[in-house]
Amino acid sequence: MSAPKRNTWQREAVRARLAEAQGFVSAQQLFAVLRDEGSTIGLATVYRNLAQLAEAGEADSLQSPEGENLFRSCSTGHHHHLICRSCGDTRELEASVVEQWASNVGAEHGYSDIDHVVDLFGICGRCRALSGDK
Repeated sequence: MSAPKRNTWQREAVRARLAEAQGFVSAQQLFAVLRDEGSTIGLATVYRNLAQLAEAGEADSLQSPEGENLFRSCSTGHHHHLICRSCGDTRELEASVVEQWASNVGAEHGYSDIDHVVDLFGICGRCRALSGDK
């Protein structure tokens, strides 16, 4: 992590709207919300602030299956996500099982100091019920 960035009204606006978002959102989605509220913030500023929040550990960032960068306000500490592909609902998952699995896989192949990123995508129960799937 780099040195903390100066707090600006733009960063505070992005941080506040990100905290209110349900699940992961794109910079475009966040920009649209801010614009609809009358903000004069630019799209490039939204992208830059989201990247800085992610770098500082205040936001999670992942790439969607379609290749778009998505962001979410997050808790501190290492964790993983379960994300609905339909509505974007996101749950933070306990990391201990994944940590042990990653360590074991690394050790089986002679690796140590294992880092990883694990995000699970599926369809939540609410979306399955709305679509009529079991």
